[in-house]
Amino acid sequence: MKAVLLDGFGGTGVLRIGEVERPSPAQGQVRIKVMTTSVNRPDIVQRQGNYRQPPGESEILGVEVAGTIDALGSGVSGCKVGDRVMCLVAGGGYAEYVLAYANHLIPIPQSMSLEEAACVCETYITAFLNIFLIGNFANGESALLHGGGGGVNTAAVQLCKTLTPASQVFVTASPGKVERVKQLGADFVIDYTSQDFAQEVKRFTDGKGVDLILDHLGAKYLASNMAALAVEGRLLLIGVMGGSKAELNLALMMVKRQRIIGSVLRSRSVEQKGQITAAFIKTVLPKLADRTIVPLIHAVLPLEQVAQAHAMMESSKHFGKIVLRVSTSK
Repeated sequence: MKAVLLDGFGGTGVLRIGEVERPSPAQGQVRIKVMTTSVNRPDIVQRQGNYRQPPGESEILGVEVAGTIDALGSGVSGCKVGDRVMCLVAGGGYAEYVLAYANHLIPIPQSMSLEEAACVCETYITAFLNIFLIGNFANGESALLHGGGGGVNTAAVQLCKTLTPASQVFVTASPGKVERVKQLGADFVIDYTSQDFAQEVKRFTDGKGVDLILDHLGAKYLASNMAALAVEGRLLLIGVMGGSKAELNLALMMVKRQRIIGSVLRSRSVEQKGQITAAFIKTVLPKLADRTIVPLIHAVLPLEQVAQAHAMMESSKHFGKIVLRVSTSK
């Protein structure tokens, strides 16, 4: 089968299209004929050699796919060959076929295209898991979401405004994305290149701060995040793009009864991912099916242009997801 392979680690030049053996599903797994996949930040970091796939999983890049079930492993029930599905995978998404656990499958609504389906699992599940399942975000609370225009950020804005419509949503964004983030539904958009987001949050909340922050930058933003966080606020840390080590005023954190929660999705157990997927299907999938929430697509490229797709993500000029079309035949 056709797949994206790596000639070592480094820049986009290490990516190439090659041939590998088609995988066979084990017990509890299905094989999916991949129609579309998408580019996510973990793909970039793994390509650079800074993020290994979980033990025993495919070394091929790609953590989410959309397509049709091609084969069933033993013990699988509740689905059949030919079903349209989207799902998280621990690796192997940049290929014509990929293995997935049956309890991670999400049926693709008839109202959703395969390109849109490729945009759902990594970003919307990440946002849903951290903001709602872990962060216990409640209607009427306020949230600060960093990275305006990125996949997780746009998903987070949509989820907050749909599931908790009385919430206040603050977003940090670059100058070129401010207006589009506002159109997406954010209540306050802060230009992080010219404004101090902690000061702006305090100004808009009359000094209270926000109840929840979703952050992927880590050390670079830690001090400002804590300053922007309200009493009993929660900082959900899902990445360290801005560094992994920083000083923290523990005394102030104690006085304000704040919490810092680290979270990753990819390395969780099969069972945990199944539980998260089930909660997502129950709460979010109906909103996708009736198109209350519509995934944002920045570009759709053929798999052969994977290097251009990676370069596009690394430029940070995209707004929404970058989709790779793997196959056009069902």
